[in-house]
Amino acid sequence: MAGTHVLTVDLCNADGCTRSNPLTFTVENGATEDPTDPSDPTDPPSDDCGIQPKPDGGYTLCQSDLDATEAAITDTELYRLVKDSIQTLNNDAVERVRPSRADNPDNVKRVERLLSQADWNYLFALADPAYNYTRFLQAVAKFKGFCATYDDGRDSDAICRKSLATMFAHFTQETGAHILSSPVDEYRQGLYYLREVGCTEGGSGCGYNAECNPATWQGKTWPCGTQPDGSFKQYFGRGAKQLSYNYNYGPFSEVIYGDVSVLLNHPDRVADSWLNLASAVFFFVTPQAPKPSMLHVIDGTWEPNAHDRSLNIEKGFGATTNIINGGIECGTASGVEKQQSKNRITYYKAHAAYLGVPVPDDEALGCANQGRFEVQGAGGMLIYWDQDWAYHPNNPEGASFACKLVGYQTAYSALIPGNYRQCVEHYFDVDIIEP
Repeated sequence: MAGTHVLTVDLCNADGCTRSNPLTFTVENGATEDPTDPSDPTDPPSDDCGIQPKPDGGYTLCQSDLDATEAAITDTELYRLVKDSIQTLNNDAVERVRPSRADNPDNVKRVERLLSQADWNYLFALADPAYNYTRFLQAVAKFKGFCATYDDGRDSDAICRKSLATMFAHFTQETGAHILSSPVDEYRQGLYYLREVGCTEGGSGCGYNAECNPATWQGKTWPCGTQPDGSFKQYFGRGAKQLSYNYNYGPFSEVIYGDVSVLLNHPDRVADSWLNLASAVFFFVTPQAPKPSMLHVIDGTWEPNAHDRSLNIEKGFGATTNIINGGIECGTASGVEKQQSKNRITYYKAHAAYLGVPVPDDEALGCANQGRFEVQGAGGMLIYWDQDWAYHPNNPEGASFACKLVGYQTAYSALIPGNYRQCVEHYFDVDIIEP
């Protein structure tokens, strides 16, 4: 009944009764609120997050909890810088990119201003026709951090020019014709090979598919496509980076399409589309732990620390050779540059001269005296997730219900959105909910 009421409670036992203090309350419109009514918008929401058991076994976790855990683990300045540098543009927007198009992304416009169609044709005079200027601009568009604008005082144009000279030098070594008798200067013979020498689509050999075995974790994580006869697809070198193996095609596919299966089923796209150059830009901007990205070597984000210097790793072109092929070309027993590294230096100087990039006399161009990058170095971030085996006494079964960062390759990259959730789902009996 509406009105003001006083409530008292008598509490009685064998020795008598005591009365509680009076509680005064008001009822309006003849009704009181039921504090347990779930439809009451003033009630606090039910907290179903945390580790909750399911009636039929297993547990639930909230996506918000996973997001918070992942954010806390990767909350470092280096992670923020890396994530900024590997941001991507959607493929529809990428494929609209054309030379001189008014709506091209800003980083593409910078490249167009510094490198014209005529420059491209001159620098890659013997290139396979599949490597064209439009596709290069599309590859640049995909990765927003390449030739981006720096708002902290760094010279964006200078960084872009040096990035182009560095990338083109490595193109020439990896895919160049290397025809010494040609009237075309050797540094201009890059991008001659589209597919690995001796390999053809559907031909014999050149499988690079031993890791396709479904019994291996690589085969499970990046399941290989099959030919009509049931044999596995071929993952030989394709494109400017000569991308090889399913465990490289799969992650690249996930970055481009959000789906590992696309390029595992259609590896030829890495040769026959703008992906032939995008694969190289992807490698350029992405760290290969414990190595920094080549971009961060060039733009100054990576500064060698004491451990790097103890391995003779210094800023300069030589560090980028160490990143791309250090295990073979760097750290020679004799301290003398291998021929491949010498070639890269020659090509770099030539491309730098053409693009107006100064090469200081004291720049560390070679890598013969450099050791391999190690996790104690300035670029030694951990970029893969694996099961966290730590014991948590307050959790069910003492399990962590979490993944941790590790320094070896796993199926789950900390640089790819959604991989942390996939890691937790893989290792623990959980359903992820979004209340």
